[in-house]
Amino acid sequence: MSVKKRVLITGAAGFLGSHLCDRFIKEGYYVIAMDNLITGDLANIEHLFKLPDFEFSHHDVSKFVHVPGELDYILHFASPASPIDYLKIPIQTLKVGSLGIHNLLGLARVKNARLIIASTSEVYGDPAVNPQPEEYWGNVNPVGPRGVYDEAKRFQEAITMAYHTFHGVETRIVRIFNTYGPRMRLNDGRVLPAFIGQALRGEDLTVFGDGTQTRSFCYVDDLVEGIYRLLLSDYAQPVNIGNPDEITIGQFAEEIIKLTGTNQKVIYKPLPQDDPKQRRPDITKAKAILNWEPKVNRADGLKITYEYFKTLSKEQLDKIDHKDFTNYNK
Repeated sequence: MSVKKRVLITGAAGFLGSHLCDRFIKEGYYVIAMDNLITGDLANIEHLFKLPDFEFSHHDVSKFVHVPGELDYILHFASPASPIDYLKIPIQTLKVGSLGIHNLLGLARVKNARLIIASTSEVYGDPAVNPQPEEYWGNVNPVGPRGVYDEAKRFQEAITMAYHTFHGVETRIVRIFNTYGPRMRLNDGRVLPAFIGQALRGEDLTVFGDGTQTRSFCYVDDLVEGIYRLLLSDYAQPVNIGNPDEITIGQFAEEIIKLTGTNQKVIYKPLPQDDPKQRRPDITKAKAILNWEPKVNRADGLKITYEYFKTLSKEQLDKIDHKDFTNYNK
C-alpha cells in the first residue's frame, strides 16, 4: 500500500493558504495546516477538519517549527498580505519573512523536503518597466511604509536561494500578482474586496490617485494551478504567476459598479506613498517552463467572487477588521 505524501502549508487559514489546502487534499496528500490566526480565519478551512488526511496546528512560524514524521513538501504562505495588515503589524510582517522562513528552511533541510515560498510582485516595488519580468530587480523604498512587506519578501527570496545553493535544499519561488476569489477578506485594504464591499454597503467607491494606475487580476484557481505546477517542476529561480490582462483602477471601479448593478459614484483620494503605478506580470517563463497561463477571464471570475460576497451577512459586510495586534508588535 502506497503511503500518502505529506505537505505542510503555512498561512493555511488565509485566502490563498486555504485554497491550497483544498487542492492538495484533492490531489491525495496528507495536509498539515499551520496558522497563528493573526489574519487567517478558521472558517476558511473548517470544512476540512473532519477529513482523516488533514490536521491543523495553531502555531507562529516565527518561533521554532516542529513537525513529527516525514515531510515531502513545505509551502510557506504565512504572512500579512494587505496594506492594512502590514501597516498595523510591521514587526510581525518582518519576522515571518525572516525568522519564519529561516525556521522552515531548517525544517526542509532536516526533513529533506522541497519548499516553495510565496513571494510577491511587491518585490518589484513601483516598477520602472512594464510588464515586469523576473529579471527586473525592482524599485523599492526600503524605509517607506510598504518597505516592511517588500523587503521581507526580498529577504525571503535571498535566504531561500542561499539555502538552495549552499545547503542543496530543494526550493521554489513563486512571485504572486494580484489574486482574487472567494474567501478574500473584506476591508483588508486590497482594491477588489474594498470595491465590492463598498458596492454592497451602498457606499461610493474610493479610488486612490487619479485612477490611471494599473493592476492585473488573476482568479485564485488559476493561481493555485500555477503554484502546484511550479512546486513539482525542476525550476529553482523565481517565476511570476499572475494574469497579464491589465486594467486601470478607474476602469475596474466602473466594472464593479456594472457587475453589482449599483449606482454609486467613484470618488478620488490621494495616492498612498510608494503605491505602485503599474502592475502586470510577464509570464513568459510560466508558459515555457510550466505550460501554464490563466484560463478564467476577469468577467467570469468576478461573477463567482461577487456571488460569494453576497452570501455574507450584513454584520460581516459592515465589519472593520478589529483584531487586536498589540501583542505582536514586539
